[in-house]
Amino acid sequence: MKFILTKELGRLVRWLRILGFDTAYHDSDNIGTLIIQALRENRIIATRRKAKVDDLEKKTIVIHSDKIQDQLQEIKAKLNLAIDESKMFSRCTVCNEALKEVKKEEVKTEVPPYVYEHHDEFMRCRRCRKVYWRGTHWGNVNKALKRLGIT
Repeated sequence: MKFILTKELGRLVRWLRILGFDTAYHDSDNIGTLIIQALRENRIIATRRKAKVDDLEKKTIVIHSDKIQDQLQEIKAKLNLAIDESKMFSRCTVCNEALKEVKKEEVKTEVPPYVYEHHDEFMRCRRCRKVYWRGTHWGNVNKALKRLGIT
């Protein structure tokens, strides 16, 4: 399942990417380009603005909540979204590109010394080159998602 979210759902974009969903971010007010991108890339539109859904109602969901926790629960419930834990942390949270495993030696100069010493597995975004590893944030995210009933 692929998504495109409008600009008022920027935090939700990041969380859907963490969950492993291909999630585009549409930061323009141009409804036409939003619809064209959604149709061209076979994406579901998520927005907080009711006016946006009229042209493409079957491929659009309206998110009502202001809080990220509630937004996650809302999108999961509305789409009967299944979370595949094996796909979590597989996309860049910055640019949405799929991450690729890299050898530890390749990132030595790009991560803090402590991280390099204590971690053996690293992932890199092919587009923006950001490096990821299983730090404490991974555990914190998993705990938060379990607490919310998302995973």
